[in-house]
Amino acid sequence: MLRPALPAALLLFIAVTLHSGAMDTLMQFLDFGAGVLALVSLSVTVLWGLAATDRMVLHSGHRLLAQAVHRGTGVAGLGFLGLHIWVKVAEGHVGTTSVAVPFTDGARPVLIGLGTLAAYVFVAVAVTGAVRGAFTGITASRWWRALHMSAYLAWGLALVHGLKSGRAAAGWAVAGYAICLAAVAVRLALRLRDSRRNSGELS
Repeated sequence: MLRPALPAALLLFIAVTLHSGAMDTLMQFLDFGAGVLALVSLSVTVLWGLAATDRMVLHSGHRLLAQAVHRGTGVAGLGFLGLHIWVKVAEGHVGTTSVAVPFTDGARPVLIGLGTLAAYVFVAVAVTGAVRGAFTGITASRWWRALHMSAYLAWGLALVHGLKSGRAAAGWAVAGYAICLAAVAVRLALRLRDSRRNSGELS
């Protein structure tokens, strides 16, 4: 008996939401918040991706957990990224051409273009990460690793895009971005140092 009432209840909920103006409030929040949520999620993804490669502190079980968190936050980041793009197009802040083709925005070609490039790289990294098993062999594995490492560059581009392309960021947001940048830089430097040390021991 409840099944026929569910569509009617859903329609009533939507009608009340639209009439109360809650949808406008939600769109105003998403206009700013979706991009921030995307950047935060992708920042956490980068940090957990670096943590998943640690072999000095983490055991294999911990690394598997870190990889799971890395993938989960990556999916969340891409979801928020898609929502961010949709809201900006729906609100008329950018055109579909600007979203699809980098550096074609009439008002802010460089800043919007950096965001578009970052989005393409993130999607490519996610897709190739999901089908990593297809990259067998030494050469293919190196190509996969190089593409996956390009996520760091895309993340840097996304930082610049997030800080400069929209409204002026609050002080706490700038501080948060700076902390994320410093954490990734330190962790990446430690990883490169460990890689060089291991290669020196093997040679």
